[in-house]
Amino acid sequence: MRFTRMRIRTANATAAALVAVPLALMGTASQGHPAQDASPSPSGTFGPGCAGLSQKVGTIRDKVVEAAAAYPQLSHLVSAAVRAHLNGTLDGKPGVTVFAPDDQAFQTVTVSQLASLLADQGQLKKVLTYHVVDRQITPDELSHGSFKTVEGSKLTTSGSGTDFKVNGKANVVCGNIKAANATIYVIDAVLQPPS
Repeated sequence: MRFTRMRIRTANATAAALVAVPLALMGTASQGHPAQDASPSPSGTFGPGCAGLSQKVGTIRDKVVEAAAAYPQLSHLVSAAVRAHLNGTLDGKPGVTVFAPDDQAFQTVTVSQLASLLADQGQLKKVLTYHVVDRQITPDELSHGSFKTVEGSKLTTSGSGTDFKVNGKANVVCGNIKAANATIYVIDAVLQPPS
């Protein structure tokens, strides 16, 4: 009789534990995943190209041109900025956003177009400053954004989640990279200011 009561207590305890574990797991799951927005904004760096974007050093303490120079994939942009004498201008601004074309973006520009652009310092400066907004843009502003650039024209951003475009054609490859005075969004196309 004593043995039977012990077996019943053990069976009841086991059954209670079997019921409690899934309930506890469901409670944890619901706490860990509140009602999700259809397109939550990323809080850190994001984008399909972030893993492949090799970085020489941390950039959080560097001004924007030095921060961009830490990424080998932005070498064409950095060279162009130095050639246009923009490094001091950009580094001197307190907070900017740079939509930074990566080296592959520059390779989609024809050799003659690139040579012509690099030979005309005024036009080079115009094109490069069209990639810069005179304030820091957060990822949650990218969904339906319209921003005045340092060049003077507007550019637009669209998308959701971690998938964003600039002017409807350039994809954000890796976004929300922090520098001392800038937020950098690496893009896969060279933007052209409106004529």
